[in-house]
Formats: sequence, structure tokens, C-alpha cells
Amino acid sequence: MFRAIKRLFIWMGLMAEKVTETDAINQAVVERGIRDSKAKADKAHYANGQLAGQIALLKDQIKRQERQEDELKSLLQASAAANDEANGAHYAEELATLQADLNENKAQADSLEQLYKQNTEIIAQSLREIQRFQREFESVKAKVAIGRSLESLAGMMKSSITELQGMMGGELGQSMQQLRQSAASGEGQMRATLDLAKEMGSGIARQQDARKLRGAALFQEYKKKMGMVQPEAAASAPAPAAQPVRQKIAEQ
Repeated sequence: MFRAIKRLFIWMGLMAEKVTETDAINQAVVERGIRDSKAKADKAHYANGQLAGQIALLKDQIKRQERQEDELKSLLQASAAANDEANGAHYAEELATLQADLNENKAQADSLEQLYKQNTEIIAQSLREIQRFQREFESVKAKVAIGRSLESLAGMMKSSITELQGMMGGELGQSMQQLRQSAASGEGQMRATLDLAKEMGSGIARQQDARKLRGAALFQEYKKKMGMVQPEAAASAPAPAAQPVRQKIAEQ
């Protein structure tokens, strides 16, 4: 009978090792997927930055062409005023060509600007999704670790109970009581830790609120010192008391 129980616990240990190995493989797969997603987001962000650089160059070119357009318009007006047919025709042709290129560049700049904004939104949303998934993964990984620890603890308790069955009733009861105390102690420590964390969190929140209130008060004092009080506040302030008019008594 003891050999059968021993074999059972050996089999349970092998199964636990197999499950732990599977969990490790799954965790490695998820971690690799998160790293790959971050790498892709970084590449997309770099490419979008290059696109922004091209847009800036195109806008500079548009500004130069607009200045050339103004110059050609001035020259064309001067030629028209002087009735200079040759130069007027030349400037008119250059202006038409320049305006066509300018309109094309403006349309391209608008299209690239829209593409850049769209890419920025997509990349930002992807990064937020990656961060959310990573937080969820860390939470699940912690729960898995705790679950495996609880399974190991349960196996140890079963083993202890089986071994204690052959002992005297008093020793069995005492050992079980000690196990219950150990389990209750762990739960008590966990509860105390959670309560402490909540209290620390509320304390930090109170400190932050106090800092905000103090900062707002200091900011109002600063505005008063710098004479930056809003008109509404100045109007609502009480008017200074009128000084009594002193009349000179004519000397007799």
C-alpha cells in the first residue's frame, strides 16, 4: 500500500513538472509575441518619422515656389505696363508652369499630411493595445505562479495527511491544527499586505490632493503678486473706503 501511495505521488510530481514546462513554453511564446509587436511598432514609428521629414521638405519647396510666383507676377505686371510682349509672354509661360507644379505639390503635401496623421493614430493605438496586453499577461502569469504554488502546497498537505493517518489520533489532530494555523497565517499575511497596500494608496492619493490644493493656492498668490488677477475678481473685490475730504480753514 505504501508503495502504491509512493508511486502515486511520483506520478503527480511528473505531471506537475510537465504542466510547469508547458506553462513556461506558453509564457515564452507570449513574451516573444509582445517583443515582436513592439519591434514592428518601432519600425512603423521610424517610417512615419521619415514621412514627416519628407513632408517638411515638400512644404519648404512650396514656400519657395510661392515666393517665385509672387516674383513672376510682379515681373508680368511690369511687362504688361511697359507693353513688353516678349518678356510678358516668357513670364506668363513660366508662371503657368510654376502654378501647375505648385498646385500639384500642395495636393501631394495635403495627402501625405493626412497619411502621416492616420499612421500616427494607428501606431499610438497599437502601442496602447500592446501595453494593455502586456499588463494582462503579467497578471495572468502571476496567477499561474500562485496557482502552481497552491497545487504544490495541496500536494504537500495531502502527503502529510496520508503519513499522519498511521499515527495516533492526538498527534494527527495536533499536526492538522498546525497545518490549519499555517494556512490561516498565510491568508492573514496576504490580507494584511493587501490592507496595507490599500492604505498606502489612499495615503498617496491624499498627499496628491493636498499638493494640488497647495499648488492652486500658491498660484493664486503668485497671480496677485504679479497683478494678473482676472477682471471679474477685481470687480468683485471691495472698493477702497473713500478718504474724508479735508477742508482748509481760512486763516483769519
